[in-house]
Amino acid sequence: MNIIEKLAQEFKLKLSQVENTVQLIDEGNTIPFIARYRKEVTGALSDVILRELDERLTYLRNLEQRKEEVIRIIDEQGKLTEELKEEILKAGVLQRVEDLYKPFKQKKSTRASKAKEKGLEPLASLIWAQELESGTVEEQAKPFVSEEKGVLTEAEAIQGAMDIVAEMIADDPEFTAAVRDRTQRAGLISSEAVDASESTVYDIYYEFSEGIAKIPDHRVLAINRGEKEKKLKVKVVAPAEEIRKDLQDFVVKNENSIFVELLQNVIDDSYKRLMAPSIEREMRNLLTERAEKEAVKVFAKNTEKLLMVPPVKNARIISIDPGFRTGCKVAVLNETGKLMAYTTIYPTEPKKDIAGTEKVLLKLIEKFNSNVIVIGNGTASRETEAVVANFIKKHNLDVSYTIVNEAGASVYSASKVATEEYPDLDVTTRGAMSIGRRLQDPLAELVKISPKHIGVGQYQHDINQGLLDSALTNVVEDCVNRVGVDLNTASPSLLAYISGINAGIAKNIVSYREENGTFKDRKELLKVAKLGEKTFNQCAGFMRISEGKNPLDSTSVHPESYGAAELMLKKLGMDKSEIGKGAAKQIEDKIITMYPAEKKKPKPAGNGFAALAALLPDEKENQGSLKKSIDKLAEDIGIGPMTLTDIIGEIKKPARDPREDAPAVIFRNDVLSFEDLKVDMELTGTVRNVVDFGAFVDIGVKNDGLVHISQISNKFIKHPMDAVSVGDTVKVKILSVDHEKQKVALTMKF
Repeated sequence: MNIIEKLAQEFKLKLSQVENTVQLIDEGNTIPFIARYRKEVTGALSDVILRELDERLTYLRNLEQRKEEVIRIIDEQGKLTEELKEEILKAGVLQRVEDLYKPFKQKKSTRASKAKEKGLEPLASLIWAQELESGTVEEQAKPFVSEEKGVLTEAEAIQGAMDIVAEMIADDPEFTAAVRDRTQRAGLISSEAVDASESTVYDIYYEFSEGIAKIPDHRVLAINRGEKEKKLKVKVVAPAEEIRKDLQDFVVKNENSIFVELLQNVIDDSYKRLMAPSIEREMRNLLTERAEKEAVKVFAKNTEKLLMVPPVKNARIISIDPGFRTGCKVAVLNETGKLMAYTTIYPTEPKKDIAGTEKVLLKLIEKFNSNVIVIGNGTASRETEAVVANFIKKHNLDVSYTIVNEAGASVYSASKVATEEYPDLDVTTRGAMSIGRRLQDPLAELVKISPKHIGVGQYQHDINQGLLDSALTNVVEDCVNRVGVDLNTASPSLLAYISGINAGIAKNIVSYREENGTFKDRKELLKVAKLGEKTFNQCAGFMRISEGKNPLDSTSVHPESYGAAELMLKKLGMDKSEIGKGAAKQIEDKIITMYPAEKKKPKPAGNGFAALAALLPDEKENQGSLKKSIDKLAEDIGIGPMTLTDIIGEIKKPARDPREDAPAVIFRNDVLSFEDLKVDMELTGTVRNVVDFGAFVDIGVKNDGLVHISQISNKFIKHPMDAVSVGDTVKVKILSVDHEKQKVALTMKF
C-alpha cells in the first residue's frame, strides 16, 4: 500500500501536500507549528485536518507493520502461499489482517486440536470434501477407531472430525466477514432490567431493543453505564437463522453427499459455540468504540469553545464558591487576578445569614471597587444567586453578576500546581480564586486542570480515558497556541502547552524569569536550560513580549521571518516602531498603492445609476486587488504569499486575540425562580453543554433547560453542533415546564 497516495485520496489533497506534511511530522514538528508557520508547504491545512491526517498516518503505518509481522509468522510456519500473501497485503483494515491470520494463530488446546492429535484430520478432510455419495458415515469413521489414540467408537471419531470442521468454518476469514456483516446489518442490541420493580434513570431501557446499525451513540453509552451499574442486562440478538443459511450456502457444495446432515449440525455448532460469542463481543466493542469516538469529538469541541470564551477585561471580581453547611467561600480579585481578600459568608441553609452576607459584600465592594460578582454553578449556586441578585437590587449597585462553570475547581485547588502557586492558602480559597479567574481569562485558568475534569460532554467518566486525554490535550494545545502567551506573565501550566515545550522546560522558563527579570528579546529563550535551537524554532512564534527590544516580538511573526518582515516595512517606508503605536493599521493601503494590481477596464453599463455603480469598486474587487498586490510584494521580497499575508495581519493588529470573535459573557442583575417560568416565555441564555441529542441552555434557573435536536433549527441538522456551540448566546422559548422533576423543555424555532 502506498500510504501517501491513500492519504491524498482519502483527504482529497494533492500528493505534494501529503508528502510535505508527512515529512514535517516525521521531522518532529508539532501540529500547531505546522498549521501556523508552514502554510506554504502544506497548502494551508488547518490544525484539525493535520491532526486527523496524523492520526490516520499512524493507523496506516501500524497496519503495514502488522501485515509484515503476520506474513513473517505464517512464512516461518511454512504455510505462506502467494495468494494468501497478496490477500494480506491488500487488506485495508486491521480486522481483515487478523481474520486472515486467525487459522495460523497459535491456539490453546481446543477440541479440534485434541482431535487432530488423535489422528482424525483425514476424516475431517473427507467430510469437508463432500465427494462420497454412497455408504454411511460410520463406515468412513471405522478405520479411525483406535484404543491407543483414545478413539474408542465410530461416534467418537465422527465427533472429533466434526470439531475439526467446526474450527475450520470458524477460522475461515470469508465466513467470519460474512457473519460479522450480517450481524452488523440485521442484528439488535437489547436490554432489560435486572430488577424491573426498581425505578431508575434507565427506565426507558428496561424493555429495549434497537438495530446495531441504527442505534445512536448516546444510547449505547447509556446502556453501557446501566450495565456497569448492574441496573441493566444487555445482549446482542443476532439474526441466527439467516446466518446459518448463509453458512450452509458457503459450506455445503454437494447436496447428495452422505455428510450433508452432519455438516448442517457442524455449522450449527461452529456458529453457536465458536463464532457467535466472539462476533457478539465484537459488535459490543464496535458500538462502544464508535460511541466513545463520537463522545470524545463532542467533548473536544465543547472544551474548545469553553477555552476560547473571551476574557472579561477590567473586571474587579468578588468570586463566590457556593455551599450549604460550610458556607460560601469568597475571594476578591483585582483586574489582573491578584488576590486582595478572602472570607466566608453564610447566605444559605442552615445559617441563612442574609443580613450578615449583605454587610460583608457591601464592605468588599466599597473597599475594592468591585464591579462583578462571579458565582460557581455547583451546589447551592441558585440559592446564592437569589441572595446576590436581591442584594444588588436592594442597594441599587452598579454591579452585575454571572454564573461560571466551576467543574474541576476542587480538583485544581487540591492539586500540586495550586499548592506550588499558593502554598499559604487553603484549598477552599484556591477554589474560589479559580472560579473568579475563569471569568478574567478562562484559557489561562482552565489549563491548570486536567481537561477531562472541565465537564462539558457526555459520559466522560465512562469512556476510554486514554482516548479522551489524548484528544483533549490536543484541543488545549491548539487553543493555547492559537491565542499565544505573554512570555513574561504566563504560568508554567500555560507555557507547558506551547508548541515544543514540556512541563520541565516550562518551569525552567519561569525560573529564568525569576532569576533574571523579564525577557527583553525572544532570543533570550535560548539561554533557558534545556531549550535548544529545535525547541526555540517550535515555540518562539507563540510567545510574545510586550515592550521588548524588538517590536516584532509582540506579534506572532516567527523570528525566522523577521528578515522578510523588516524588508517589507523598509520597502513600504515604515518603521518597526510603528507596530505597537497603531500607525501600522494602514499597511494594506500602502501595499495597494506601492504594488498596484492591474485592473480590468469596466464594461459600459448603460446610463445613470447603473453606469455609476459599475465604476465603483466593490468589496470583493478590493479584496482581490489586495491579494494580487500582496502576491507582487511577496515575489519582490522572496517569501511565500501565505506567510506574508499572516505577517501583514499581525503587523496590522499585533497579538490580536482570536477569542474576541466569540460571544460575550452574559451578565445579570436580577434572578428567575422556577415558579416564574411559563410556557411560551421568551428568554436569552447561554449554551452550557452540547450532546448528541440536544443542547443545554442556562436560562437563569437552577437546572439548565434542554433544547432537543429537533427544536434547534428549522433546517435539518445531523448533530446539534452543526447549529450551536458551548458559550453561544441564544434566544429560546419555553415549550414545557415539569415542576416535579425541575426540567424545562426549550425551542429555538420561533
